[in-house]
Parts: sequence; structure tokens; C-alpha cells
Amino acid sequence: MMFSSVKPYENQKYWALKKDCLKRKVLFEDPTFPANDESLYYSGTQRQDVQWRRPKDICENPRLFVDGISSHDLHQGQVGNCWFVAACSALASRESLWQKVIPNWKEQEWDPDDPSSYTGMFHFHFWRFGEWVDVVIDDRLPTIYNQLIYCHSNVKNEFWCALIEKAYAKLIGCYEALDGGNTADALVDFTGGITEPIDLTIEDYANDETLRNQLFERVLKVHSRGGLISASIKAMTESDMETRLDCGLVKGHAYAITDVRKIRLGHGLMAYFKSEKLDMIRLRNPWGEKEWNGPWSDTSEEWQKVSKSEREKLGVTVKDDGEFWMTFEDLCRYFTDLIKCLIINTSYLSIHKTWEEAKIKGEWKYHENPLKNRTGGCINHKETFFQNPQYVFNVKKPGDEVLICLQQKTRRTTRRQGKAENLAIGFDIYKVESNRKYRMHTVQEKAAGSIYINSRSVFLRTEQKEGRYVIIPTTFEPGQTCEFLLRIFTDVRASCQELHLDQPRHWWWNRIFGYPQVVSQVHIIKAEGLRDSPSEGTNSYVIIKCEGETVRSDVHKHNGTPEYDVKGIFYRKKPEQPIIVQIWNHKFFLDQFLGQVALKGDPDDLQTSHALHLQDRGNANSNDLPGTISLQVYSSGNLTHI
Repeated sequence: MMFSSVKPYENQKYWALKKDCLKRKVLFEDPTFPANDESLYYSGTQRQDVQWRRPKDICENPRLFVDGISSHDLHQGQVGNCWFVAACSALASRESLWQKVIPNWKEQEWDPDDPSSYTGMFHFHFWRFGEWVDVVIDDRLPTIYNQLIYCHSNVKNEFWCALIEKAYAKLIGCYEALDGGNTADALVDFTGGITEPIDLTIEDYANDETLRNQLFERVLKVHSRGGLISASIKAMTESDMETRLDCGLVKGHAYAITDVRKIRLGHGLMAYFKSEKLDMIRLRNPWGEKEWNGPWSDTSEEWQKVSKSEREKLGVTVKDDGEFWMTFEDLCRYFTDLIKCLIINTSYLSIHKTWEEAKIKGEWKYHENPLKNRTGGCINHKETFFQNPQYVFNVKKPGDEVLICLQQKTRRTTRRQGKAENLAIGFDIYKVESNRKYRMHTVQEKAAGSIYINSRSVFLRTEQKEGRYVIIPTTFEPGQTCEFLLRIFTDVRASCQELHLDQPRHWWWNRIFGYPQVVSQVHIIKAEGLRDSPSEGTNSYVIIKCEGETVRSDVHKHNGTPEYDVKGIFYRKKPEQPIIVQIWNHKFFLDQFLGQVALKGDPDDLQTSHALHLQDRGNANSNDLPGTISLQVYSSGNLTHI
């Protein structure tokens, strides 16, 4: 990440502000996040006994870090922000990540040898809506009876977690806005990654060993490549929230996953000769206490199966510090949700898989003109669905994994505006013509689609075959407005761009050379009975030609009945001229012509599906070439019909 590109939040420039404070010999007081109720609450609920204090007034020898940074540092405090503390716990276990969030931490640390250099100012980096922002705060923290109200360390003079929480509260509006948030959002804001939620209740992971092993390998890969992971147990009712189960786990509560291991069982040399290993997960409760009490908990007898050296390597401790181990099988049995935050590798210098990222900002924006409106709602609203932003991208390999993340821009929660609520959002993906460059107006083959949910972001992992696709991000209901960020990750650059135009532009030269009168879509489905080459077999491909534009399929090797499944769309200035479809046999030196058909593409033709005999070139009445071709043709005099 290039920190030269970090944007100052609220246009507050840390180094300029610090220089000014040093010059005036004053401690910084942040005018954009004042030490009063406006920074604490957005609702009417207020406490009268809150006092804002600087760390030097809370304890002696305040420090940013005491003995380094650890997931054990954090305790939740009096607001329901276990989700944020769980994300901080996960962050603390990754030095490369927390040093991005806490930049120049040595410079920000208190210097007891030079107290005059301290300005009461800190800054933190968060990834928000496609860019890194630098959030500046002062060090005044809310306390009651000289105790920190919110997130705090288990060491009284350590303040990194309280300060990062204040910066995040400023970013989202106020401290109260931290109540009941989403771990996935904080993980993304700490890393710039994308989150993949997994509902453990949909598949029977606890009892299906094959499924569970596959999931564990994916979780292990995310962890080993620097990703962050959290787990939770869904609370179905308000009264279920933070209810402790008999097994020691807490409902409606976010746990950070701090380690993922295959643990070797046995003692001494036998442990190395025996291949028995157990899939294990280490979790942490943000409360800093109350742990799992089942198998492999701190005091359980199962640990006798593991050598002392292995236990020491794993850091197994017998104390109620909120951190504990459990088998992955038990995690799948007792937890309902898993969130993987993927740190997407886009560096060509890495030994791991490199992704190509397309990142586009868009907006659901209302307009009275249907052709300009971009708030069409989901596919349930068929009359307006195509009045949404549309983006075209290409899959350039025969089969490729595509990762897609749609994120809405949420406004800050403030006393003036109230709580920021997310819209229900999602997207659909359609496989379209290989040459499409104008907006869709009718439903085509649906390739994939996300769920619709009122969360800040929606994620989809999908396998797609080679071709061109259009993704349509939408709100669930029509007429809703919001900005959004669309991120698409593919193995090969996807050439993603927004489709702005509904039809070809009108230019002055159209008066001379004409303007399209008809739009035709040609879908080549398959061919049968093609002439076979005795020595090589048939390696055929199809070409669609119309007024100088060509669409070509891939070569289908050694196949006498190829399924081409290729589409082209053509805006025709001379609709009286036929559309030509040719089939060729790919040869080493010179390709061999196998036959063709000529299509009228008349808008008045009610028959759209055809099975036609291949003809020779220049002989419209000849049917003597072997083979037939199955295809569909749709034509319209309305250029915004297809």
C-alpha cells in the first residue's frame, strides 16, 4: 500500500497540525470531534457523569504499547462493540496489518526523555470506500470515575486500543454508533480486503467430514496468507443476545480467530512417525474472560495427547483470559457464522496467486426519464430493473474464479442525522453477447447472483466460463439512492467498465453514412453432422459477420457436434443485407471452410429458433454441404429493445 496516497480525513493534516501545536506549545484539541456529548451519542440517552481525560490524567507513564501489541490487550468496555474489539484482536495478531492502521507508531509513542515533543495528537489509517484515509484525533478519552468507559487494555497505562477506537468512532460519527456493528465492516476498514461470510448452518459442516475438511483448508489458507477471521453464534431474539451457553460460549457475540493449526498428536518420536493431526482453531472472547469449557479447553484432559513442547509452541495457558482452543469440528457444531477477510494479493512479485482488481465507484441516482434513471430495484421489479447501473467485464480464460464485492457508502451516524442504516443491496450477473458495448434492456442468460441483504457489503465467489458478462448492482427496492463501490477480482484483467449508452451515438456523419435502423441478436447454439477430417478430426469454430463487424467462437477440438454457445449483437444500418454465419475447420496451415448460412434478421419474423443446413459460399440454393446449425435470431426496429 502506498501511504503517499492516503487522504486526510476532514482535511486534517497530521504533520501540519502537530507542527502548529509544537510551535504554540499547546496540546491538540480536535474541533471536528469535540470532547462533549455530540461525540458520544446520537440518541437522547446520555450520562451526566462522563469526564473527558487525557491519558496523563488517568495514570502515570502512559504508553501507546506496553510490551508490544497483543490480542490479549483488549477489553470491551460498556458499549456493545464486541464486533469492533474482535476485529482489533484479529488485527493485533498481524504485525504487517496493524502497522498500516497505526502508522509511524514509534513516532506516536510517548517519549519520557522528551515530554515537550508530546502534542496530545494521534492519527490512524482506515480503508473507507475504496481509499485509505488518515484520521486525526486528540487524546481526550471518555471516563467515569477515572476509568475508561469503552475499549481499554488490561494494562492501565496502555492506550493503543482506546485511541484506535476513538478514531474509528470519529470516522463513523460517534461512540454510540459503535453499538451493534458488524465485524466484517471493521475487518475491511483495517485491511482494504474483502469479506466472505459463511453460514455454517446452511451446509452440515459439523457432520460432513469432506465438506468440513474443504472449509478448514480454505480457512487455513486465509490465515496463512495474512487474512483475518472471526466467528459468532447467531442470537435469534433480543433476549438471546450475549446469553452464555452451558459450553461457555456466548450468543450474539463476535470472537476473533487468532490461530489456525493442524496439531500433531502424540509424544516424543512417535508424534513424528504417526501422521495423526487434528484441525484446531484458537479463538478469543473480546471480554477477556469466559471461555469454551468443552474438549480442548484450557484445563481439559485432551491436552495430555499433545507433547509439552507442542503445547508450549501453541501457547496453551490455563487461565481465564478469554482465549482458548477448540477443534474445527466443534467450531462448526457450536458456531453459526464465520467471516473470512481476504487480503487480496495484487502484487506481481508474490509467490502466491496474483489477482487483477477492477474497482469502480457508482451511484444509484434517480431521474424522471426512464433511460436516465439508475434506481430500478431488483429483478422482482421487471419494469424498472434495467434502469440500474450496468458494468461489462470479460472472463478471458476457459474457466475462471471471479470474486465480486459490492459495497454501499454509508453516511455517518450523528445526533443531527440519526443512525445510519444500510439499504438492502445485491447484484445479478448475465452472460451476454461477445461484442456488447451498450446497455442491456431484456433478460439474458443469468450466470450468477448474490443474496440481497441490508449489510454494508455483499460478496460472491463464482466460477465462470470464458466470455463477456454484465453485472447489474441494485438496491432491493426501486427509487432508493446511494453511492456504491464495485470490486471485481479475476485471474486475467477483466477490462471492466460501465455501460453508459443505450444505443449508438448520433454523429453528424450519420446523415451521410446512415444510422442503425435495426438491432439483431444472433445466438449460435450448436452444429451437427459437420464434415470430418480423416487425419485430424474436426476442430471447428463459428464466425458471425454483419456490416464489417465479426464475432468468433473458440475452436472446439475433435468434435463433430460442437456446442458453440456464442452470441453477437449488431446495430444494422443496412437491414436488407443478410447476416452471414460461417463454420470453419481450424488447420495447421490453412483453415478449411465447412459451410455457411445467411440470415435475414427481419424484425417482423416471428420465428426466432432455426435449424439450418449449411450452404456453400455464393450459392444460396445449395444444400449439398454436410451439417446443420442451430441458432436463434432476435431483431427489433427499437434499438433499446434487446
